[in-house]
Amino acid sequence: MSGHSKWSSIKYQKATTDARRGQAFTKLANLIAAAVKSGGKDPETNFKLRLAITKAKSANMPSSNIDRAIARGAGSDANNQIEEIVYEGYGPSGAAFMIEVATDNRNRAASSIRSILSKHGGRLAETGTVGYQFSQKGVILVKTDDLEQATLDAIDAGAQDVKEESKTLIIYTTPVDLDKVRNKLAESGYIIDTAELEYIAQNPLAISDSRITAQLIKIINLLEELDDVTAVHANFEITTEII
Repeated sequence: MSGHSKWSSIKYQKATTDARRGQAFTKLANLIAAAVKSGGKDPETNFKLRLAITKAKSANMPSSNIDRAIARGAGSDANNQIEEIVYEGYGPSGAAFMIEVATDNRNRAASSIRSILSKHGGRLAETGTVGYQFSQKGVILVKTDDLEQATLDAIDAGAQDVKEESKTLIIYTTPVDLDKVRNKLAESGYIIDTAELEYIAQNPLAISDSRITAQLIKIINLLEELDDVTAVHANFEITTEII
């Protein structure tokens, strides 16, 4: 199984806390609309829509907002269409970023992302120059006091790999198996914190400089504040000394 990762520990602690406070409904609505546009409005047959609706409900998004987002994605108004884009970029020390966007204005999104990266020692990259460093996987977070049993159950459910992070099991699946594994674990009585598709770095970059670490985390925070940005993935790990 995969080894311990200090950066993933911080990342997932932050992700679960922020999600509990409620991710901006604008982002969630854009995710839902984009999923409908690409795969139809039936969540039974549209996996991405099913994930987006689950995420919205976890953030206590009202059903009426979800319904409006579905209607928006299914609409024919060319001036009100959401598209999904993945931007690639670099930060200080060559750290790589994959930035997921759901937007009705790609020029605005690209300009905002470019500005943040360039002001903090990074740059927007050409498509394909960063993406090869990542692989997309399903990522499920389960809180449990019995990590050993949860690991066995996750493997039985079809997990590819797991990591233990202080009473949290991080479970990795293939993208197509994410929903199946999540459902099996839920049926077994586990409380699912999050279940999402993520870009995972194949060769994480170790960062041991506190100044660079602060810059990279600031970039992530600024990007995540943009309404158009739905997720930010990076390839760096923070060393134990910096923690």
